[in-house]
Amino acid sequence: MLDYSLAHWIAFLTAAVLLNLSPGPDMAFILGHTLKSGTKTGFAALFGIWTGACLHVGMAAFGLSAILAASALAFSVVKWVGAIYLIWLGIQALRSKAEGGLVSAAKDVLPWNHVYRQGILVSLLNPKVAIFFLAFLPQFVVAGAGPTWLQLAVHGLFIIAVAAFIEPPLILAGGRLADLVKRKRSIGLWLDRGLGALLVALGVRLALTTR
Repeated sequence: MLDYSLAHWIAFLTAAVLLNLSPGPDMAFILGHTLKSGTKTGFAALFGIWTGACLHVGMAAFGLSAILAASALAFSVVKWVGAIYLIWLGIQALRSKAEGGLVSAAKDVLPWNHVYRQGILVSLLNPKVAIFFLAFLPQFVVAGAGPTWLQLAVHGLFIIAVAAFIEPPLILAGGRLADLVKRKRSIGLWLDRGLGALLVALGVRLALTTR
């Protein structure tokens, strides 16, 4: 079961690494919270994104993502909800006060479980992720290597596993930068503005996405 050649794994893992290195809403969300509140909150954001990605893999493996690919209405609903959510997060960052910036008082820092839930929503409410898994994973399904759903699930989870070697080091590096941000509040303000503008732009781009 799941008998693949070495060339198959090399091709897949190369693609998985490149995918995890590409910037997007997930990476912006993770690094933004790392700079805002440090490594603990950064990892909460990371685990939220990973949870959402696991749910996307499950939907792709069991065919639910096909609904988004086939139904214009379903795709549009998820797309607009996701776009509005990203824009809302961006506006919150843009409205941060100069005296607080990314490093407002401890009482204003979001609890890690709240950030975790936000991460799940950021991932789940992006129909492009669902469509991506639905389009990308079947490229690595090998006839006779095992049940199709299992092959889809394994390859999808491997993409997330590869992220475990790429994203945590970025969070740790960002956590060190957060110490500098805490000493220089003006830096925090401009980082908030930059992150806010990026999230709004990503939300607008998602809103303009077609299937």
